[in-house]
Amino acid sequence: MKLLLIEDNATMQTTLRRSFERRGIQVLGCEDGARALAMWQASLPDAVLLDLSLPGVDGLEVLSQARAAGLATPVIVLTARGTVGDRILGLNTGADDYMPKPFDLDELEARVRALVRRSGNQAEAAPGASPAWCGMRVEKDSGAVYFNGEPMELAPRELALLQALLGKPGHAMAKERLFELVFPGESQVQPEAIEVVAYRLRKKIAHTGAQLVTLRGLGYLLKAQA
Repeated sequence: MKLLLIEDNATMQTTLRRSFERRGIQVLGCEDGARALAMWQASLPDAVLLDLSLPGVDGLEVLSQARAAGLATPVIVLTARGTVGDRILGLNTGADDYMPKPFDLDELEARVRALVRRSGNQAEAAPGASPAWCGMRVEKDSGAVYFNGEPMELAPRELALLQALLGKPGHAMAKERLFELVFPGESQVQPEAIEVVAYRLRKKIAHTGAQLVTLRGLGYLLKAQA
């Protein structure tokens, strides 16, 4: 598991990093709100621990920008702002959980693992279906993709690629896995063929507000256009 810890307190960041790494969890640290979104998009963590009081850009603004960009990563807000109003504001902005400081490290780890497990189970339970995202949704029975209620005109391989990526917007999928889904059992097809399908699909979804991003050495992901 990989965590992104967005926290400007050096002591807190060191404590959490050591605690999680002892438990076998990789931690990437960011102490500046202005750089947090770029690091989030580049690192594609399994979960994010987000402090609200950050220099540069406030934590709530970082969260709002991330959700607007299509990043669906589970987020636990860690903050000294412990009022009910602050918790409601954080959850309404897109947080999945909220822990006021000080907190118990064992409970924090348990909540992180539960969020990641729940997020992964949802993706596995419905690989061919997704909720509406950027106006697009996959119909469970037919597999067709609709944009604002109208069916999208896609070639079969473009459809297969979009179905896979809509299963978890904002999360990278490996090129090898996507190739298996788009070209099942077609061993004679070169792996680079997935790039052609991605190129064509990118043009066909441009009007939706979604962007198909190529991650060098990783694969592809869908994000909302800024």
